[in-house]
Amino acid sequence: MRSEDEVRRLLTRMNRIVGANPGFRADADDACQTAWLELLTRQPDLRDSNGLAGWLTTVAWRQALRAAENRARVKLVDDSHLDAHEPAKSPETETLAGELATALWRAVAKFPERHRRMMLLLAHCPELRHDQLAAELGISPSSVSRIRHRCLTVLRRRLEADGFSYP
Repeated sequence: MRSEDEVRRLLTRMNRIVGANPGFRADADDACQTAWLELLTRQPDLRDSNGLAGWLTTVAWRQALRAAENRARVKLVDDSHLDAHEPAKSPETETLAGELATALWRAVAKFPERHRRMMLLLAHCPELRHDQLAAELGISPSSVSRIRHRCLTVLRRRLEADGFSYP
């Protein structure tokens, strides 16, 4: 019974000392357990019987410090995107998409200025409403649909002429 009381007393002391540091509180129990395991595996050479408490506390403190340093090095990432797993695209698919994008913007570059600006706004600012597009382009809101339809038709024809088909 005497040794169990001594173990409890040492464990309480170690937990109080290690857990007194706010950065170590989360690791205090694990650090103390590691110190006990290290005592059993290493069996340190202690000069006096009172040195055991100091040795255990030092080992636990150092273990908690290592755990806190490791936790500080860990970079947390947002892994919510991992749930929505998309199948990997094949190199052929990526190459064709790149060629299509290049051909598309090459065809858009041949448009008149106002039409080219409309295509850029549609591609990069899809949230714009008709009146906002009209204001950006300096045209009436009633012309936006007609010009957009004309641009997309010309773009589709140019891409088909370059060998790209629309599904």
